[in-house]
Amino acid sequence: MLNLLATPGLGSLMCRCWFAGVGQLVLCVAGFAVFMVWFVKEIKQYYSLMNLTEPPPTAQPVWWIAATGIGLVIVSWLWSAVTSVGLMREASANNLHSLKNSGAPPMPKLDDNQISAALALVPQWQQRGDVISRTFQFKDFPAAMKFVNAVAVAAEQAWHHPDIDIRWNKVTLALTTHDAGGLTQKDFDLAREFDRLSLR
Repeated sequence: MLNLLATPGLGSLMCRCWFAGVGQLVLCVAGFAVFMVWFVKEIKQYYSLMNLTEPPPTAQPVWWIAATGIGLVIVSWLWSAVTSVGLMREASANNLHSLKNSGAPPMPKLDDNQISAALALVPQWQQRGDVISRTFQFKDFPAAMKFVNAVAVAAEQAWHHPDIDIRWNKVTLALTTHDAGGLTQKDFDLAREFDRLSLR
């Protein structure tokens, strides 16, 4: 709303759309400055008419300066409107995604036999109470961070987020389903996905 009702660009900057926000703000300020140049020229003409000792100046009309200033402000406002609509669509899509996931029924907690069977499919993961974890080792820190970024994307898509511990080239992931009070199939599905991502 700041983009549309206040200064174009402020809302974009608050949403971290740096290029759009700075561009919109610069256009708006430039348009205002150009308009003020026209306004000062007009005021000078009126003041010179009040001074009767000098003949009135015969300056050409400078309406195009005002039109340029107003045009720049309109362009910045339209750009802000387009950015605002895009941000609102993105926010509503994220809210819809979160509502879909939050409205899903909780997964049932697995019993000991089911946990043993599921652990057999992810043999490198270890169970400690109601948590499964695995430490992945990579050649260096950038490779470990690339894996962590891939984990973050997969976890966000699954709407199930692991605890992550990063130690230079080692990444430890821990999974449990808090709302179920223990381990569910969701934990083991995501563990298999993380194993797959570690092989990239």
